[in-house]
Amino acid sequence: MIKCEDVLIIGSGVAALQLATMIDTELNVKIITKSSLRKSNSYLAQGGIAAAVGPGDSPEKHYIDTLEAGAFHSDEAAAREIVQEASDLISGLGPIFDRDGEGHLQLGLEGAHTEKRIVHSGGDATGQHVIEALLAKLTPHVQIEENIFAYELLMDHDQNRCIGVKGKSADGSIRHCFARHTIIATGGCGQLYSFTSNAQTVTGDGIAVAYLAGAAVADMEFVQFHPTLLYQNGMAKGLVSEAVRGAGAVLVTEDGTPVMRGIHPLEDLAPRHIVSQTMFDLIQSGQHVYLDISKIDQFEKRFPSITALCAKNGISISDGRIPVAPGSHFLMGGIKTDLKGQTTVAGLYAIGEAACTGFHGANRLASNSLLEGLFQGKRLAEWINNHDDQTSITPDLKRTSIYKKLPVPDIQTLQASMMANVGIVRSKEGLTRQKQWFDSFQLNEVRDLDAYTISELTGFLMGVTASLITKAALKRTESRGGHFRADFPFEDDQHWLKKTIVQTNKGEVRVKDERIKAAIKH
Repeated sequence: MIKCEDVLIIGSGVAALQLATMIDTELNVKIITKSSLRKSNSYLAQGGIAAAVGPGDSPEKHYIDTLEAGAFHSDEAAAREIVQEASDLISGLGPIFDRDGEGHLQLGLEGAHTEKRIVHSGGDATGQHVIEALLAKLTPHVQIEENIFAYELLMDHDQNRCIGVKGKSADGSIRHCFARHTIIATGGCGQLYSFTSNAQTVTGDGIAVAYLAGAAVADMEFVQFHPTLLYQNGMAKGLVSEAVRGAGAVLVTEDGTPVMRGIHPLEDLAPRHIVSQTMFDLIQSGQHVYLDISKIDQFEKRFPSITALCAKNGISISDGRIPVAPGSHFLMGGIKTDLKGQTTVAGLYAIGEAACTGFHGANRLASNSLLEGLFQGKRLAEWINNHDDQTSITPDLKRTSIYKKLPVPDIQTLQASMMANVGIVRSKEGLTRQKQWFDSFQLNEVRDLDAYTISELTGFLMGVTASLITKAALKRTESRGGHFRADFPFEDDQHWLKKTIVQTNKGEVRVKDERIKAAIKH
């Protein structure tokens, strides 16, 4: 008899663990993760979680800031609902957040926020503390298997339903995991670019496997590039949180000229795409950019993780400036879902950065990502707990090896070419060149993926996700949020406001996206 889980979660970040902790204990839950539990973007998150909990602040202000940062591409109903629950989601994590001497939450300020509303833990180690708090809540009904690379969804084609996933262990052995509810919580795809703040494991494979199984993806052109990655010897070495600029750091050139003066009213705390594009232009002209931290008192105490990162890379905080460059940070798009995470494929859900709820619009507001993960994890758990799904699963494990083992993209070449052609500044010429390169690999051709090594599977799935970004970026002939076209440098509200590019493995369409509003009505 084939074992079938009630809930199968692929991934181990904040959304995955929030879901696992809130599923009823009478349901069997299995978490599989491609590496270890503590190697995720969530664990690396420095800045904090946005919540309107301070005096003078309100969910309405948070909502407006979210829409403005998202270039008014956000789904307004989704944004309003998520920010309304922020305070309760913070409280649900327990007493882990930093407080002042009087017991009040310490609130930070980050880019595009009009109020101090960033709660943080351990100074700049919020993600680590949140993950540890969630891990401590796990009970025996949750089983965890590490080092399982999920590479293909198992489908019941008669019911057009997802019934689990195939994965490979480090030794190459194939695992079949069946479930009534399969959840992709694999995070984003920062490693598609040569400069990134993301963990090594964040390669976009969850998005690719969902797309290949027939799930729709949306907003893939919107990639956020964080302005301040530690930059040393031509390489990105890790993230320098936006909270550093919120505490008073200023971006400067080699001679001390402020980079953002006169560019935007918020200067160094302008939306991330504006800061990144400004820095990119300077770096392309041969200049170097630094974060001047000389006016931040007790930097080492306030930002211990960043201090350690600098020391590890031979940079002394006492010099008063940190060399930085922009790199890929967050994907606003992903697998198209409603607020609880339901995709366009029955039995398949996506939560966290792998999902696209419409919350972030064209550019994520700082520290809204952990918030969305907590929200979706809770919302999906509530739905599963109240829906006793007894769908019968009749797996068909027959295999045919009639397919060719087609070549896959080289990972380093993919990363470099994505940075050059589909990076911070894009154009029809570069995007077309990138699309033609991906087309040469016939990524949509049916393959026997069982025959590939984990390294080959990684390159293939990275290629699928990167090609989705490339095609969407080529189609959107305007600049909006994290998507900047040098040949179409302005927002085109007449043709593109609220228009979402949705892609499936059967073609792509451009639609006005009403998916969240319809979901909320139910």
